[in-house]
Formats: sequence, structure tokens, C-alpha cells
Amino acid sequence: MTTTLSRRGFLAGGLAAAGALAVGRHALAASAAPFRLGLQSYSLRGYREGDKSSVEKALAVSHKLGVRNWEAYPGHLPVTADEAAIAGYKKLLGDAEVQVVGYGVVPIKKGSPENRKYFDFAKAMGIEYLAIDPDPDAFDDLDKLVDEFQIGAGIHNHGPGHRYEFIDDIAKAIAHHSRLVGCCIDCGHFLRSREDPIRAAEVFAGRVFGIHLKDVKDAKHFTILGQGDLNTPGLFKTLKSQGYKSLVALEYEENEQDPADDIRACLEEVQKAVDSL
Repeated sequence: MTTTLSRRGFLAGGLAAAGALAVGRHALAASAAPFRLGLQSYSLRGYREGDKSSVEKALAVSHKLGVRNWEAYPGHLPVTADEAAIAGYKKLLGDAEVQVVGYGVVPIKKGSPENRKYFDFAKAMGIEYLAIDPDPDAFDDLDKLVDEFQIGAGIHNHGPGHRYEFIDDIAKAIAHHSRLVGCCIDCGHFLRSREDPIRAAEVFAGRVFGIHLKDVKDAKHFTILGQGDLNTPGLFKTLKSQGYKSLVALEYEENEQDPADDIRACLEEVQKAVDSL
């Protein structure tokens, strides 16, 4: 199921009834590029059952918020080749009206059999891209996998000190590799590294596999969207100009135990950004 943003009923009530992701008060103009908005399910990691994150609870919150697309993190849907387990995942997701568009972050290591497991799992689940943290010597292996499976792989930047901290480092790493290897732009971590997420969208145009939409103030503090330094309208404007079709996944890392109200406030900020286009 592919969902397209209109400008109606973005928040929980209207979306739960409509079964499609929407933004704002009326339909987007015909010239406006469609966006798929969702959550990086890590945002919902604090909803737990015992000592583990509960995918059932996370899906229930996601459904209540009206969010219908996920980039799932492995704590919610551990990688498996078991057909019965995959069928169980699909039933849970279907009951919550949630589609997993992306998955990660996962490591990619030279010669590791685990690499193929991620792609096999993505294919079985209908996942479009993986957010990855590849070892520098693993790109030849990665090229073969993305070309075989036709599943995109976006390098996830993880902020200060990470080996893929800077835009230019990622651009250099992918320069001579498959066009299905690109960047999963984490806006918050780029801001922590004093990099511009809009420049990242421009540099990696055509090779953006997932966006983690989050805000940071003064390169230090994660905030509710709109309270930090991210130019959210500018980012959406850039993505629109590129005809970006992949997922924009809100990721909210604060208030771990019960972030639903804060996530709702972030979604309202997205509404304003899309309304401004």
C-alpha cells in the first residue's frame, strides 16, 4: 500500500478513519509532489513488554496517531528467515494498517553471510530500502546485493565521531558504487555535526534512501520539530523539487517512555511545512 500526503486529517482521528496518510486541511495542489511520511519506529521503543520493546504496543500507538508507514528498527521486527514469523509480522502490520517501507539501521560487513539475510528479509517483507552502516571495505559486497535485489541501501550518518559523520565523507564513499547505494539522511545527526540536511538532500539527490526527520538545537539538544535549527519547510521544498518518492520518517528520540504527545506536535509542524509549499 502506497500512501500519498494530501492536506486533510493529518492527525489521529481523520487518518484512522481514512486509512491513508494526510496533511492539513484540503487536498494538495496538483503540482505539489507527493510525500510519504511515517515514523522510524525507534521513536516508539519505550513502549515495552517486560524488558523488550513491544511491537504490538508500538503499532497501537502508531495507529492512534494515524501513521501508516514505518521505517522499522530491528528491536521491533528482528530479522528472520522463518516464514511463519514473517507471516506473523505481516498480520500484525496489516491489522494496524502499517506498511514497513524501510528497515534499519543494520551493519554491512565484508564477506559476512548476515548481509544477505537483511536483503532476503527485506524482499520477503516488501521493504524498499535498508538504512545501513557499512564497513569501508564492504562496498563491493554491497554493490552486488543492491543490484541483485533491487533494494536501495542508504548510509546512515550518526553524528559526531561516526565514520560517516560528514556529507562529503558519504559522497566520497559512494561515488564509484551502485546508484542503489546512497544516504539515509538523518537530519538531527547532521545538525549535531553542524552539517546542513538540505545540502545533504541536494548532494545525494536521486540516491536518498530514507530520511530521518528530527530537530536539534545548537548542535546539542534534540527537540520537538520546529523548536530546533532544522529548516523543515526548506527541506520539504527541496525534496519536492527533486520529486522525492521514498519515506520521510519522523524520528523523535526524547521522552522515551511516552512520546506520543510530542510526536503529535512534530506531526503538526510537518503539516505547517507542507502547507507552506
